Amino acid sequence: MSYVLLVVGFFLLIKGADFFVEGSSSIAKMFRVPSMIIGMTIVAMGTSLPECSVSVSASISNNNALAVSNAVGSNIFNLMVVCGFCALFAPLAVQEKTLKQEFPFSVATALLLMGFGYFGMSVSRMEGMMLLVVFVFFLLWMIHSAKKARAKGEAAGEEDVVVLPFWKSGIFIAGGAMAIALGGDIVVNSASDIAASFGLSQNLIGLTIVALGTSLPELVTSIVAARKNELDMALGNVIGSNIFNILFVLGVAAAISPIEFIMENMIDIVILTAMSFLVWIFAWTNKKIRRMEGLVMLAVYIGYMGYIIVR
Repeated sequence: MSYVLLVVGFFLLIKGADFFVEGSSSIAKMFRVPSMIIGMTIVAMGTSLPECSVSVSASISNNNALAVSNAVGSNIFNLMVVCGFCALFAPLAVQEKTLKQEFPFSVATALLLMGFGYFGMSVSRMEGMMLLVVFVFFLLWMIHSAKKARAKGEAAGEEDVVVLPFWKSGIFIAGGAMAIALGGDIVVNSASDIAASFGLSQNLIGLTIVALGTSLPELVTSIVAARKNELDMALGNVIGSNIFNILFVLGVAAAISPIEFIMENMIDIVILTAMSFLVWIFAWTNKKIRRMEGLVMLAVYIGYMGYIIVR
């Protein structure tokens, strides 16, 4: 029964995120919010709502290991699998601005999380609030940069966002949010039951089944973008989602209930940081992530999966 509930939970998370993003994008377009801001905020954060729901639910139920491993595991999956898989369709071109601003900021957030763990083996409520404050400043900085680029005529063309009636957008947002919240509770409870029945740790379940399941929206969104040759959007979605997962998801979870780390959490965060640097280096070479580098990233992720299963 737990397996059926896990599938149902993932379905609610993914479809809820779809409806939430569609409704939010429609309202943003209705009020003439620049398309760049829509892509870098609503799309990136919308695809990360499943991670947010799962981690917050886990924090409330004191499954802190699941809250951390879900966010960290999702970030590793986003970097190595989503980017790697997209690079197989076509080399992922990376703008110089992304290399010098958003990508380094993403690496810095991983280093910040590693620092919290190193000095206290936890993320306290105060540190959770600090993560949320940094996230707010990041949003303001990103919006300012987007408006500045738009004023200079450097922004990308308008996205094909369908403008729904206001009432329908509201239903999509409310219904999507409820589906995400319900799906998050179901996934946490069913994953915990499965882990207990097999004697598996919450950390392992979070890094594998839960992380992969909650990262499906990022994977689908980025693959669709790559197939449409919107390669900047594919990489931007991953970077934005990874920043959101650490600053907002873990920030909210820690603000609700302090998150205690175990040593495996620290090892995984160090691996996430190393992988972030690896992808950053790949991106710097010829300002793109090529197919061969994508294959290397996928191979590294398979090796990581083998490591966490046998450790």
